Amino acid sequence: MTHRGLFVTFEGGDGVGKTTQAALLEEWLTTEGMTVVRTREPGGTDVGRLIRDIVLHHRGEVAPRAEALLYAADRAHHVETVVRPALARGDIVIQDRYLDSSVAYQGAGRVLGRDEVRDLSVWATGGLLPDLTVLLDLDPDDARRRLDADDKPFDRLESEQDEFHVRVRAEFLALAAAEPERFLVLDAARSADELAAEVRGRVSLVIGSTWTGHVPTAD
Repeated sequence: MTHRGLFVTFEGGDGVGKTTQAALLEEWLTTEGMTVVRTREPGGTDVGRLIRDIVLHHRGEVAPRAEALLYAADRAHHVETVVRPALARGDIVIQDRYLDSSVAYQGAGRVLGRDEVRDLSVWATGGLLPDLTVLLDLDPDDARRRLDADDKPFDRLESEQDEFHVRVRAEFLALAAAEPERFLVLDAARSADELAAEVRGRVSLVIGSTWTGHVPTAD
């Protein structure tokens, strides 16, 4: 039986645990027999990896508007070549970051404006929005301590001043408040297992409302 695909994104500031939760969700859904495509932005394609190197690791200055356009270019190519084909096959796409990150980081963090940056991404993706967006929320100071503990060099965005990350967090929360039906907001200070259980529960509900046939049941 062919099902409509499902698009799940993970959002939040740097160091909140998005990659961990995406991996745990992928593991659970795969165990339940679902076909999962796990990807990320930027960097989910060959073109995206080149763009990722520019926007996150380029040592010189990247003008804010140029940065926003580079993210949009990555997103347009990624959606066209990875996300939409997977959804058309009926797969579940689990993605680390999507357009909400651009609104938060470039719209608020770079102060380019929420509406302008969102409109750019909506145009770039042909209006594709996730079925579910999991926002992992954490105080920026706590997130910074986690990043420090990883003992890895910070990228261009992680290296920004505290005020930047405060604006980013506030914008993520504002986006979630504006679209409560799409967002699941979780306190990222909780344990990974607790967070994963809540994510599984919400994903089960979303799958149950959009698919026929087998629906995985959360613990």
